[in-house]
Amino acid sequence: MTSEQGGRSSQSNQGNGTGGTRRRDDSGRERNRSTGRNRTAAAPSQRSRAADPARLVAFEVLRAVSSDDAYANLVLPSRIRHHKLDRRDAGFATELAYGALRAQGTYDAILARCVDRPLNELDPAILDALRIGVHQLVAMRVPAHAALDQTVGLARAVIGAGPSALINAVLRKVAAKELPEWLTELTDGLTDDVKIASIEHSHPEWIVRSLRQALVAHGRDVTEITALLEADNAAPVVNLVALPGLGNLDEAFEAGFTPGDLVIDSALSSGGDLGRLASVREGTVRVQDVGSQLVARALAAVEISSDIKDGEERWLDLCAGPGGKAALLGALAAEKGAWILANEPTPHRAKLVEQALTAIPADSWTVRTGDGRDVGVDHPGSFDRILVDAPCTGLGALRRRPESRGRRKLSDVTELGPLQRELLTSALAAVKPGGVVAYVTCSPHIAETIAVVDDVMRKREDLELLDAGAALDAVSLTGNLGAGNKTSALATNQMTAQLWPHIHQTDAMFLALIRKL
Repeated sequence: MTSEQGGRSSQSNQGNGTGGTRRRDDSGRERNRSTGRNRTAAAPSQRSRAADPARLVAFEVLRAVSSDDAYANLVLPSRIRHHKLDRRDAGFATELAYGALRAQGTYDAILARCVDRPLNELDPAILDALRIGVHQLVAMRVPAHAALDQTVGLARAVIGAGPSALINAVLRKVAAKELPEWLTELTDGLTDDVKIASIEHSHPEWIVRSLRQALVAHGRDVTEITALLEADNAAPVVNLVALPGLGNLDEAFEAGFTPGDLVIDSALSSGGDLGRLASVREGTVRVQDVGSQLVARALAAVEISSDIKDGEERWLDLCAGPGGKAALLGALAAEKGAWILANEPTPHRAKLVEQALTAIPADSWTVRTGDGRDVGVDHPGSFDRILVDAPCTGLGALRRRPESRGRRKLSDVTELGPLQRELLTSALAAVKPGGVVAYVTCSPHIAETIAVVDDVMRKREDLELLDAGAALDAVSLTGNLGAGNKTSALATNQMTAQLWPHIHQTDAMFLALIRKL
């Protein structure tokens, strides 16, 4: 984003530099005493009193996230359309909103040094405005005077004149130092690498610790943690998938998307209004992370050893909502003449699954609304391929859902564990002998990945763990995804696969493939 954004109202500094004459107001007081200081930043009467639309959109997104537990990726597009932002301003609003959310932990640590009270005593709207201001000051190419002027103008317009004075005073303290100086100050005297990484990369300490452990457990070097955290803080590329046999990416390529380099029928873009693509509106082309595409394709392609003839396979997506993987699996199933049952326990999410499947021939799928833990009892030994995309902490998708950093707690891992095990157990009861179950999480946490598979398989003798890395290689364009998963002391990890944002540029998807003997 160029530095001109929001800076059009800045005033000239003529007469205030070295050798210039000092200017006085009607009362005889000198104005702009400091050399080179912009008048807009120093004179409240000259500051903007209106909210810049792009900054207003970012503020509304942060307010929805803070007050309504909303997800930024769902709120942002509607606010951009509501305020009729052009492409340039939409890009600015996107960077401002997501950047402030990703770095919120770091920014709050900075603000705590600049505010004379605990941050939790501030009005939440004021705190969100401050976060937007800090991001402009320390991480964007926005001149300090424009960041101050426009953020104060936003506050005046949507919060009030009183809070705007506080916001101005605090942001001027923030602007006194560059980000590296702030980080040095915040980490000075600390010796704990986890605490330092937490501050520098805006991840809660428990998440930093968990990701370090996950790297080692999945056979990688703990020193990769910095690269992993940096990847979480990078703006993710938009991934598209053309549903096999139904969609194509010609329109996307004409709009500036580039072919994906990890999996067929995929495309990449830095963003834009995807609603302008007819294929996206029709549902034959969908937004889906490449990691999700790979695990779905791996399950669809892996060899099963049942005696089912071609065209007679029955597939199951046990946790289908909101329908992204179900749509891709449904299209792959339709190509093979198979039929898929998409199960989702929540009625409103089941409707989303139905919408996702509308582009697929209606005779090749059915949506079931019910508890996935009951499927193994209700439909024992009925399916050839089953996807268990288990509910998890989502630690592997923090780059796409940065607000999850503050919402998730370590206790969530413990609370989700029994459900994950029960769902996998249900799937193993529902799969036919010779069939395959794919256990998938968008989290690399040991307790949600290897430990779940270990615990469930230890209780049975009729299961075989397949080479998930090889299965990913078989459906990838590069054929070397499995090479990134080294063996470790944990037996199952020699056969499971873990994708990583800093290595594969995907969400951190975990995959285990289990065949019932």
